[in-house]
Amino acid sequence: MELIQLQPIVNSILFSFVGVIILILGYLIIEKITPENTWKEIVHNKNMALAIVFAALIIGISLIISAAIHG
Repeated sequence: MELIQLQPIVNSILFSFVGVIILILGYLIIEKITPENTWKEIVHNKNMALAIVFAALIIGISLIISAAIHG
C-alpha cells in the first residue's frame, strides 16, 4: 500500500492562498485608482454596469494569476 504524497496537496493549498492574496491586492489597487468608492457604488447605489465591469476585471485578473501559477 502506497502512502499518499502530501507535497502536491501542500503546493496546491499554498498556491491557492497566494492566488487569493494577489487577487485581493489587485482589487485594492484598482479600488484606489478609480475616482469613486466602487463598493459603495455597486452595493448602495446598485450600479449594475459597474458591477459587470468589476466582475470582468476580477475574472481577468484571476485568469492571469492562474496562468502565472500554472506556468
